Amino acid sequence: MASAVQGQKFSILFNWFDQDRDGQLSQGDLQATAKVFAQVARDEDHTNVAAIHAAFGQWWQLLLEHADTDGDGQVSRAEFVTAMQDSVTAPEHFESAVMAIADAVMNAADTNTDGVLSLDEYVAMYEVLGVAPEQSAPAFARLDVDGDGVISHHEYRTAIVDFYLSTDPNAPGNYLLGPVAG
Repeated sequence: MASAVQGQKFSILFNWFDQDRDGQLSQGDLQATAKVFAQVARDEDHTNVAAIHAAFGQWWQLLLEHADTDGDGQVSRAEFVTAMQDSVTAPEHFESAVMAIADAVMNAADTNTDGVLSLDEYVAMYEVLGVAPEQSAPAFARLDVDGDGVISHHEYRTAIVDFYLSTDPNAPGNYLLGPVAG
């Protein structure tokens, strides 16, 4: 059963994805969101840019199939939240939609290609995504679970799983987009 915390997180995510601010998600919104995420990558990083766009395309197809209940080619907030809770976060879809984006963004943000995100890389990544350093810097400390001063690929994936799947309002991953009120 979905929690109020998850519903709140998915509503925040809906706001993030609704690029044209019309209260509905469309294919254009997810394409525009993919372009924003792709800005994290270096100019020559075509592989991760393509992976980001492909994963957002996969996500849109899942939304059309599982959320667009009235068949209008758009997804309302209520449809989105329900589909996120019931379908997109299901194991058979989560890796190909959500985690594919997370992996490509992590790889793109790792500008020195050392396999981890430094505080500077992490803050720069989220600044491109519209999250202020005042929110992303404290989030970095929460996500650096082992306290080694960097976020490993495993720590980042764990944070993404927390954000999408955890019902605990204090889970470290809930701070990816700023704190989630309980």
